[in-house]
Amino acid sequence: TFTNDFGQTLEHKGFERLTYEQSMAWYGTDKPDTRNPIKMQVVSDHFRDGGFGLFAKILGADEKNAVWAIPAPTGGSRAFCDRMNSWAQGEGQPGLGYIFWSDDQNAWGGPIAKNLGQEPTEALMASLGLGKGDAAFFTAGLPSAFAKFAGLARTRVGTELKLIDENQFKFCWIVDFPMFEWSEEEKKVDFSHNPFSMPQGGLEALESQDPLTIRAYQYDICCNGYELCSGAIRNHKAEIMLKAFGIAGYDASVVEEQFGGMLNAFRYGAPPHGGLAPGIDRIVMLLAGETAIREVIAFPLNQQGEDLLMNAPTEAGERQLKDVHIRTALPLKV
Repeated sequence: TFTNDFGQTLEHKGFERLTYEQSMAWYGTDKPDTRNPIKMQVVSDHFRDGGFGLFAKILGADEKNAVWAIPAPTGGSRAFCDRMNSWAQGEGQPGLGYIFWSDDQNAWGGPIAKNLGQEPTEALMASLGLGKGDAAFFTAGLPSAFAKFAGLARTRVGTELKLIDENQFKFCWIVDFPMFEWSEEEKKVDFSHNPFSMPQGGLEALESQDPLTIRAYQYDICCNGYELCSGAIRNHKAEIMLKAFGIAGYDASVVEEQFGGMLNAFRYGAPPHGGLAPGIDRIVMLLAGETAIREVIAFPLNQQGEDLLMNAPTEAGERQLKDVHIRTALPLKV
């Protein structure tokens, strides 16, 4: 417990450790605000052969599809559920399915409960640790497509229901980031985060594992929903770098051309190395109780990228352009 310069007493409870996979499944983000006690859960089995046709159809369309639940303790009112549904539509979603405890009926209410039936609904809500006075929201489809929205919904629920303790800093490590991901746009495997990180398992993993199962020695420190530090154990072996880039579709000649200096350093014998870089301005932002980093930067740029204090950037003179071998071709005046 400590007091900042604004007289606020704040509590720090240590560093939780989460894998990237856990963070995405529970919080829908790799920068979770763990002050919010809500953890999302996969509840696909409750709908696979159940009476709610829409979710059953989504699950049957692709084995990768899933249904996630966002518990909402104390959120058991139709008015709150309708507000969340309207918010979801404002976010570009078709809506947000829900089940809530109805005091009028002394039972679970909402379209999903009506279609599932009371007994399956009881089993579903019990699996989420929910009871009278509570509610739950649901998203369905391909998790990689809806995870971000589900995370936003979790944050919205926690904020609306005042479940977040504003008077503490809650830190966590995020570890085991994926080395590669599937690029739907390019229809190929590509790097997920930092291509220069050391893959867990080294060269053997690159040669024998499905690339999408390989994890990297990458890690972040997050606090209250913000990434404060990012780091990694770096790759220091040329053969690993060439193999990793090859998996991502880069020919060895291209890697040699673009990163030859680094490869030569590795061949001469670079030692194992790693670290992390803290974002001091974000740390100050949290200590100051702000939510926008611009509020703690002395002279932030405006929306046009201009520094109004220094009147920068200014127009470059002919001599300056000549020094860097740049020639301007201004439009002709008509």
